[in-house]
Amino acid sequence: MNRRSLYRRARTPLSLMATATIAAALLATSVAPASAGKGSSPHGRKPTVVLVHGAFADSTSWNGVVKKLKREGYPVVAAANPLRGLSSDAAYLKDLLAGIDGPVVLAGHSYGGAVISNAAHGADNVKALVYIAAFLPAKGESAGELAAKFPGSTLGEALRPVPITLPDGSQGADLYIEQAKFHDQFAADVPENTTDLMAVTQRPVTSAALEEGASEPAWKTIPSWVLVATEDLNIPPKAQTYMAERAKAHTVEVRASHAVSVSRPDEVAQLIQKAARSVR
Repeated sequence: MNRRSLYRRARTPLSLMATATIAAALLATSVAPASAGKGSSPHGRKPTVVLVHGAFADSTSWNGVVKKLKREGYPVVAAANPLRGLSSDAAYLKDLLAGIDGPVVLAGHSYGGAVISNAAHGADNVKALVYIAAFLPAKGESAGELAAKFPGSTLGEALRPVPITLPDGSQGADLYIEQAKFHDQFAADVPENTTDLMAVTQRPVTSAALEEGASEPAWKTIPSWVLVATEDLNIPPKAQTYMAERAKAHTVEVRASHAVSVSRPDEVAQLIQKAARSVR
């Protein structure tokens, strides 16, 4: 065997060792800071904000709020509320919450308020509740009942029911806001070119969901924040104030339509951040 072949044989394991050493060093420099950052200050990690839309909307109704929250470093999840029934919608959300690591600030708009009230009961990781022009039902109360408790809602006149067959075979109805009435009824302070799209993409809610009584509400044991939309034609502002006072919630008033998360995302995000800063 000549000297050159011996050199090649000796160089191969040396090269592999050198390559492995360099790779290990690169891995250490890339992984160590991330791991250290994650584990070094668990108390400094911001809570996850979970946003739950209501009837006649979808998760994109939170887009402006999501941008504000993510800019401030909050992890955000915009849940897809099924809008099929209060107990089943809450069960779906409860499963989603169980899959989130760390504390949660749970925010709901409109009917989504009833859903978060049910879902957060017994959910140990939910540390604050935020209601945005939303329902805060007591046990046994329905969204429909609360909307009619005070004058001011014109929603009933704008609804278009569509008969449907429910999963159990029974007959029900999906409720839509008539597209021609959507802007004035739901989002009068949002530009019409936006509400034209919102009207087409609106998610219907079953009449049964709005008629179903709530279970034990989480706002009795979890600190709550409420935004009252003073120009709301879906849930009368007096009803919103009544529910907020009953829950002893931290309350702000914003001159806005029911679609306040679309028209006033800054104010909505600010209230959610106030709630989030209370989480320890």
